[in-house]
Amino acid sequence: MKTKKTSSKSPKAAPDRGQLTDGASILVNCLEREGVDVIFAYPGGASMPIHQALTKSKKIRVILPRHEQGGVFAAEGYARVTGKAGVCMATSGPGATNLITGIADAYMDSVPLVAITGQVNQDMIGRGAFQETDMFGLTLPIVKHSYLVWDINDIPRIVKEAFHIAQSGRPGPVLIDIPKNIQNQRAQPIYPKEVSLRGYNPVVKADDVAINEMIGLIQSAKKPVIYCGGGVITGEASKELLEFAERTQIPVTTTLMGIGSFPETHPLSLKWLGMHGTVYANNAANEADLLIAIGVRFDDRVTGKVEKFCEHGTIIHIDIDNSELNKNKLVRLPILSDLKYALSRANGILDKQGLKRAKSFTRYPEWYKLIDGWKKKHPLSYNDTPDAIQPQHVIKLLNELTKGEAVITTGVGQHQMWAGQFYNYSEPRTFVSSAGLGSMGFGYPAALGAKVALPHKEVIDIDGDGSFLMNVQELATAHIEGIAAKAIILNNQHLGMVVQWEDRFYSSNRGHTFLGDPRDLKRIYPDYVEICKGFGVKCERVLHKKDLRAAVQRMLDSKEAYVLDVMTPYTEHVLPMIPAGATYKDIITE
Repeated sequence: MKTKKTSSKSPKAAPDRGQLTDGASILVNCLEREGVDVIFAYPGGASMPIHQALTKSKKIRVILPRHEQGGVFAAEGYARVTGKAGVCMATSGPGATNLITGIADAYMDSVPLVAITGQVNQDMIGRGAFQETDMFGLTLPIVKHSYLVWDINDIPRIVKEAFHIAQSGRPGPVLIDIPKNIQNQRAQPIYPKEVSLRGYNPVVKADDVAINEMIGLIQSAKKPVIYCGGGVITGEASKELLEFAERTQIPVTTTLMGIGSFPETHPLSLKWLGMHGTVYANNAANEADLLIAIGVRFDDRVTGKVEKFCEHGTIIHIDIDNSELNKNKLVRLPILSDLKYALSRANGILDKQGLKRAKSFTRYPEWYKLIDGWKKKHPLSYNDTPDAIQPQHVIKLLNELTKGEAVITTGVGQHQMWAGQFYNYSEPRTFVSSAGLGSMGFGYPAALGAKVALPHKEVIDIDGDGSFLMNVQELATAHIEGIAAKAIILNNQHLGMVVQWEDRFYSSNRGHTFLGDPRDLKRIYPDYVEICKGFGVKCERVLHKKDLRAAVQRMLDSKEAYVLDVMTPYTEHVLPMIPAGATYKDIITE
């Protein structure tokens, strides 16, 4: 007698069937089901039906940015501090193309993002219709996945898949492009409760053989270093990293993206390495006999001349993305795994071997002594002055007054590097910066998104005058929406980082890097105090060091958006510095 085979898999949950409604309302219902509580959206002809549907939502707050790029950067800020997918929306054509920089930024920095764009009617696609752009094609290289909705009945499945893809495995941006006629069509939606994508298995777990091999290499090492990046933060593995470091007693350095993944006040912390990282972190990583790379890309801003990076050391690389293993740097032991699982499993094995978490660190005395010598010889420092306000001093003062507990966002440039160097980060998701793409104009919109996500946290954008100006219109968003994100502008009237390179490599010849008014060099231009006044945002300018502390405190005490315009010398350089394509031995310290 034959017996009927039963599946070991749990039965799929039955989908929900909704009421007959239009495509725009179906989309909004799908967003609500994914737990979306805020969307940064700028309306236009091809997205109007969705905006109309959003006005009826009781669960989703719609924030109107004053530029689509500001909206996508704000969605990134939200995502970076929460780990949830940020959501933004724009109309077709120029509205959609204005999202592209932010989508590329999210792709480079592995940020979960769902970008929704309106599209012209299906029968007009490919005909050069008014405000038509092929967003599906334009974004192919910079998204984790993309959809052009061709059937109203596919909307629930597509939205469910989009959030699953954006937030799982190595996070990233997903685009949903929706023709206007589909937004207006009517259907009775079926909402799936589960996602099943053939060939997409984002959760991978290292086997014990690889973990034990790593532990064996650790046991034989004399000069080990842990080098970790943004993958530790996106993988929610910071606690496991701290335990792993304290069990193995191995010093830890991070990338710029990894700032906050390991407490920078910890005795094992080397802060961050790379072009403007600490001398001791660069020395340690390159002279280590064992480098444990966790959730990193071995990008050029860290490695310099990649073939010389950790040239004589054994390298272990743990990453959730198989494409990163052996991509930029060949390693001895590549481990494909979810980082939280790999570190948890390693900690369990170490515990069984009797390696408990230490509070004082004695396992590698000669290595610690060598590193301590580098720290004493090359601390992060600057030449302070009695009156001129050095930008590093501003950030050290901010760190003191906030006790290192604020969420810091940045633009891109010298101020970004100083914000990484002179503020001490002890928690993940507290340093929000455009690292891979290096997008100027990122800082203040990202601060808005972060503040919306964390209304009870102090959120401060450390910015430069050039970078801040690129999305200055978002001051209107802050004022109208009541978002109390603060900003400190380190204003040197120049494109500071480019000026630094001109000084170092182009005999100080200025190639269009002065941002002030050449007809009136005594004038501070543009006048951010007056600009902010026009937007209804409080702002004050600080010219003298003696006035700085009180001004920073007034900014921190404010319950609304506030801008501090701090005048700093343009002659100051970010040090240390490893020239592009050079090695740690070529580091410039003065």
